[in-house]
Amino acid sequence: MTRSAVWHPFTQHALEPTMKRIVRTDGAYLFDEQGHAILDAISSWWVITHGHRHPLITDAICKASEIYDQIIFAEYTHEPAEELATSLIAVAPASLGHVFYSDSGSTCVEVALKMAFGFFHNRGTPRFRIVVMEYGYHGDTIGTMSAGERGVFNMAYEPMLFDVDRLPFPAPGREQDTLDAFEAFCQGGQVAALLIEPLVLGAGGMLMYPASLLAELRAIATKHGSLMIADEVMTGWGRTGTLFACEQANIAPDILCTSKGLTGGSLPLAATLCSAEIFDAHLSTDRSRTFFHSSSYTANPIACAAALANLDVWKTEPVATRIQSLVAMHGARLERFKADARFGNVRQAGTIVALDVNVPATGYLSNAGPKLRAFFKERNLLIRPLGNVIYLMTPYCVMANDLDRIYDAIDKAADMIAQGGDL
Repeated sequence: MTRSAVWHPFTQHALEPTMKRIVRTDGAYLFDEQGHAILDAISSWWVITHGHRHPLITDAICKASEIYDQIIFAEYTHEPAEELATSLIAVAPASLGHVFYSDSGSTCVEVALKMAFGFFHNRGTPRFRIVVMEYGYHGDTIGTMSAGERGVFNMAYEPMLFDVDRLPFPAPGREQDTLDAFEAFCQGGQVAALLIEPLVLGAGGMLMYPASLLAELRAIATKHGSLMIADEVMTGWGRTGTLFACEQANIAPDILCTSKGLTGGSLPLAATLCSAEIFDAHLSTDRSRTFFHSSSYTANPIACAAALANLDVWKTEPVATRIQSLVAMHGARLERFKADARFGNVRQAGTIVALDVNVPATGYLSNAGPKLRAFFKERNLLIRPLGNVIYLMTPYCVMANDLDRIYDAIDKAADMIAQGGDL
């Protein structure tokens, strides 16, 4: 077989077998060239919400492609972008009044960081510090890598990164340490923004913390005049049980980042929502106060049409009921592992569940990770553990029998690891 010229993401090609080719998708499944139906238990890296190729979204893409392709967004606008901005503001937390489009989770967080620095710079009160949470992950651009946890993901790129202030993760019983650390960082008056994944830290290990702590962090930021940036790239669009995770803390951030499920996972699109105050700080007859950011595909009309169709799905279908049912189904099946010595830290936040396989060597590079992934792959399950952490983030269309199959496989996978000796 001819060696592929493709370089895949997060892939060590010296260790990986030949990639399976997917020939079509449908609902909760991917279908490979051998005809295998592969259950997508992680929503193809957290993007597919309602299921692959939802008919309303697919139809909207087809119709939009008959009218539009890419349109420069610096001098012109178009109806899909205008309607989507209005619709996003209507469903987002209160006080967010403007929408800036980009094309990925990383870029929309990068936009948020630049908005925060620009806000204070243009007001003549520059602030230079960003506060983040330990173990956080915000993307793979320079700004978002700087804000993320330092380690294997970005070790080679350290000379390119800038420093940020890090809060200790609020482990149970240690929540006050997190709050005290944020208060101390803010005392100096230089904190431009707190950048945080609400309720669940994704790539950092699906670590979860209570909504009450998020609310207290918001209060501290407000008290010191610092901005809060909610990175809802992963947590948005129902993943934690509500449309946006911030709703559970009853807070409105100054800036909110959304991507992944924005189009139901069908096409790349991202949006950074901000308050009128942040927009107004850039509004001036002085052109030097312009917000200097763009990408060639800003507000792609076909992607915007897909996002509008996603919002229509939320309006016309019982999505909230499906999510509630899925939360309950996961919870019932997860119960069997809570007192199981093979696992630790069994946890759930809405439709996201995670559990740690107890092995001596933990973390992203744990040898348990590749063994678990291969085990699931042999059973036509798309599950990509984060080292020894098994997590699930299924599409909302997944059926009870699908979940039974997934959880039975997790049970057998733990046996496989236990019988494999010291990892």
